[in-house]
Amino acid sequence: MMSYEEYMRSVVQPMRTELTSIGFEELLTPDDVAAKFDNMKGTALVVVNSVCGCAAGLARPAVAYSLKNSPKKPDHLYTVFAGQEKEATAKAREFFTGYAPSSPSFALLKDGQIMGMVERHQIENRSLEEIAADLMGMYEQYCG
Repeated sequence: MMSYEEYMRSVVQPMRTELTSIGFEELLTPDDVAAKFDNMKGTALVVVNSVCGCAAGLARPAVAYSLKNSPKKPDHLYTVFAGQEKEATAKAREFFTGYAPSSPSFALLKDGQIMGMVERHQIENRSLEEIAADLMGMYEQYCG
């Protein structure tokens, strides 16, 4: 019989692969987050992934679209999974100063400092293209 944890891993794996297949690195522990965010050089897009419908239908497709269609891109692509790796997600959120916890969401960091955020309320009930435009605007402003 499959345990709850095994079941959840199998259910969320396609949601993880949707990001890792386009270059995102999963940060699974608080130590992983600290290793990448402390002393960060350059820009990083951090996706706070989620199992909700707006993550599947809007957030993940929008980030893929934005990276495919933007001339400027972040130096690093990271993801944490809210509700799965809770400690890693909490550690990442320590860097999102001034923003309430939100999933799904996107954070753009430069040299470890928050530059911009697209929160869940800016994802829900909007088109993929509108969300991607917000992301591409952040890349244009902060990425080389």
